[in-house]
Amino acid sequence: MAQIDALFTYLVQNRGSDLHLSEGQPPKVRVHGSIVPIPDQPVLEGESFRNLLAEICDPKAFQKYLESGDLDFAYAMDEESRFRCNYLKQSNGLGAVFRLIPTEIASLEALGVPPQVKEFGHMRSGLVLVTGPTGSGKSTTLAALLDYININFNRHIITVEEPIEFVHRNKRSIITQREVPIQTPSFADGLRAALREDSDIVLVGEMRDLETISLALTAAETGLLVFGTLHTNNARKTVDRIVDVFPADQQSQVRTMLAASLRGVVAQLLCKRVDKPGRTAVHEIMFATPAVAAIIREGATQKLFDVITGGKAEGMQFMDESIWSKLREGMISPQEAYMKAIDKTRFKKFLPAELAHLGDASGESPLEH
Repeated sequence: MAQIDALFTYLVQNRGSDLHLSEGQPPKVRVHGSIVPIPDQPVLEGESFRNLLAEICDPKAFQKYLESGDLDFAYAMDEESRFRCNYLKQSNGLGAVFRLIPTEIASLEALGVPPQVKEFGHMRSGLVLVTGPTGSGKSTTLAALLDYININFNRHIITVEEPIEFVHRNKRSIITQREVPIQTPSFADGLRAALREDSDIVLVGEMRDLETISLALTAAETGLLVFGTLHTNNARKTVDRIVDVFPADQQSQVRTMLAASLRGVVAQLLCKRVDKPGRTAVHEIMFATPAVAAIIREGATQKLFDVITGGKAEGMQFMDESIWSKLREGMISPQEAYMKAIDKTRFKKFLPAELAHLGDASGESPLEH
């Protein structure tokens, strides 16, 4: 048993999501969104901390980390506990963050994902984007969607991830999981190879550079169903981000490609609950209707707001509607609703008097930036 396993055990037993280790600090965990120190633990420092990190890591990879300052990998403590590990260097020395990955893949229903998201699993080609800030549950939602496909359809699904988080077992589908940089050098390389591997569906863990986004659009156009993630908060920003990655002289062509291949966007945020411990997900959902395709081609993404708010019959949902329903059900506080909302004015009137000044300086969400 590795020495660090005692810290992982504490995290699991206290229903935490992340373990934070940083030289010069005691170990800390994130529980229900808040970071708290682990009681009775010494400050992490020197050779003992270095050995703690080295113990669960491949020696060559650890040496590379000491040289470069960054490393991502996965570690399984036991059959029930698997972690996504990120090693880093910081101003006081070494550091690491570990995210607990559930070994059981929850269903879309158990996660509270709106039922219309299943529609994306029935599609045969195109690009579907699941978006949200870091730690908003994008990977969990995508794993549930892939599991839904795995249970219901005969497909070949290839995932390109850094690192592999949820381990899928073949059910009706064949699932091939590849880890960057162990089984494939980069997301772009993995995606390019998937075009030659008789795949029906490709999951790209992160679409963060021009080459990967360009290949994803091409793959979607050539008949694959491509799932990807981006760190954007709503559908409009997602479309803008993809187009803005490209040089100005290519953006018109990219808008045309995106209009033809985009099938939908699911934006997700996590809100702290007040009715019980934990967090609940809120969603914006956009399906690519002819109106959406025309707006993307024009580059008039500000018009997407009207299409989404008017698209309930097609299964669309604006983020603030999802937040409003959670507030109405008493699951989240007015302050949490206000902080996560896009249109602040709608929620300001529900704030307690002592917090009403929050919106005076600016009508923008802190998440907008």
